[in-house]
Amino acid sequence: MAKKKNATKRILIIIGILVVFAIIVIVGLRVSGIVGGKERATEVELSDVELKTITQLVTASGNIQPEVEVRISPDVSGEIVELPISEGDKVVRGQLLARIRPDFYQAQVDQAEASVLQAKANEAQRRADLKNAEVELERQKKLFDSGAISESSFQSVSLRVETAQASYEASQYSVQISDARLKEAREQLSKTVIFSPMDGTVSILAVELGERVVGTTQMTGTEMMRVAKLNQMEMMVNVNENDVVNVAVGDTSAIEIDAYPTRIFSGVVTEIANSARVSGAGSQEQITNFPVKIRILDPHNISFDESGADDVVMNNELPVESIQMPNFRPGMSGTVDVFTHTVTGATAVPIQAVTVRDFAQLDEEYGGVPDSLKGKAEEDLRRIVFVMDEDSRAKLVEVETDISDDSHYVILSGISVGEKVVTGPYRAVSRLLKPGELIEERDDTPTARNGQ
Repeated sequence: MAKKKNATKRILIIIGILVVFAIIVIVGLRVSGIVGGKERATEVELSDVELKTITQLVTASGNIQPEVEVRISPDVSGEIVELPISEGDKVVRGQLLARIRPDFYQAQVDQAEASVLQAKANEAQRRADLKNAEVELERQKKLFDSGAISESSFQSVSLRVETAQASYEASQYSVQISDARLKEAREQLSKTVIFSPMDGTVSILAVELGERVVGTTQMTGTEMMRVAKLNQMEMMVNVNENDVVNVAVGDTSAIEIDAYPTRIFSGVVTEIANSARVSGAGSQEQITNFPVKIRILDPHNISFDESGADDVVMNNELPVESIQMPNFRPGMSGTVDVFTHTVTGATAVPIQAVTVRDFAQLDEEYGGVPDSLKGKAEEDLRRIVFVMDEDSRAKLVEVETDISDDSHYVILSGISVGEKVVTGPYRAVSRLLKPGELIEERDDTPTARNGQ
């Protein structure tokens, strides 16, 4: 009797286990859509294809510098004995900037003047010798004509005249040489005084009073200072070789300066380098950039002096009414967005809607691609978007793209305005979503998000 009860109990346990297993399998099949119920749709993010104005941007970073900045180096060497300016001072054209000790160069001038006097005295002596020789020749010619002297004596006198003439001409050349040396000495003396070549501001002062400097006639010379027009500033940015082909002189731009994070300044491209600047040449970190100059169009670094003249950069604080005037300094860093090309009324889709798929692989897995691709083993990468069709299924559409901004692509062919394209999630668009797959728009309302 006990044996029967045990057997019955075992049978009931086995049946219970089978029932539970069957329920789990059925539930799994229903959830997956294989058995019972309709096909489960994949939740995606959708966006409308619309007409937009798209402006292509090239972004680069760099530093502020004056458009006009003159580096001043002395032409002569010596000790600085006068330096009446300081860094940041405003200067005008012709103003004294520095004076180098002139003693040595004054001595050179005095020596050259003495050489000129000596050469002129020698010239006068040779001129007198020539006149004496000519008078003697005239007297000897009369004697020779009368037969009083021989021909050899007459020729000897004629030769002395020619010698005196040559000596006189040589003395004239000596005078010219001495004059040239005097001119050079005076020019060297004049270069001991350095004047400002233009109106501007002393942006860099690299020397001190009493310091010795080397003139440019000896190697590169000492850079003493720089004078710049600080009310005419520009951005020097490095543009990658892949982007520089889209940039042209005259393109407008938006400039963000790190020192003014809440303001956007306007600019225009004024110069594009013809030669690249390569860093890390021959290594994996090699970078090829092209320097591009962008003029800052917004007024800056301008205040007024007591005479009412503008274009003067003041060292003191700006008055209250001019507090909004930006004060740019050479070396400040910033970022530039160059507007290279604009398309109005373009068919546009979000950038995240466009992806790349291998059509050769799609042919093998799903079919439905052109017959020209069948049997091809190599990759055939093309840009595509997924469009929701009338049956709420993902339709793979090949598209031809044009320029883009930071959020949208211009579509030249493949889709039209009014269609809905899949924009997310990223994994679905880039890899997981399949052509013909049932899709539905994800509910992005705050309520739906909180319920997830």
